[in-house]
Amino acid sequence: MAVKIRLQRHGKKDSVFFHVVVSDGRAPRDGKFIEKLGVYNPNTNPATIDINFDSALSWLQKGAQPTDTCRAILSYKGVMMKKHLLGGVAKGALTEAQVEQKFNKWLEDKEGKVSGKKDRLSADAKKMINDRFKAETAKKEATAAKVLAKNTPAPEVEVEKTENTETPESTEENKG
Repeated sequence: MAVKIRLQRHGKKDSVFFHVVVSDGRAPRDGKFIEKLGVYNPNTNPATIDINFDSALSWLQKGAQPTDTCRAILSYKGVMMKKHLLGGVAKGALTEAQVEQKFNKWLEDKEGKVSGKKDRLSADAKKMINDRFKAETAKKEATAAKVLAKNTPAPEVEVEKTENTETPESTEENKG
């Protein structure tokens, strides 16, 4: 019996989420499964992944084959890294203490990258909101200036009387 770690689809049409399950390779996608390992929600940014780490690791060590997407999810959460390091212990290349040290260092680096992405996304969202607010304020001020210019009456222009009340045509006649 080929055991697979794969995704089981749930949710509505445009808001789908997945359960990560261990199932027989012959079972249908959304059918019978052996164990539920966690949940994967791709609708959030970054995607929300909640996996039972120990259970996933034990199934991988027993020989369960993850699908491509599940392999990427397990790799993202560090299950594949831990399996790789534990393979080194089985071969005698590493000790348990070295494995824990390397895995914890990798996990800290990964958490730093994820938190950096979350911070960057929130900062970009705040910046976009501020830019929209500034553009809206500028547009509102421009509209208010146009309305004010339209509603204020034009100042009356007074024609000043000059001392020379003669028209230019009459001065030419006088000269001649």
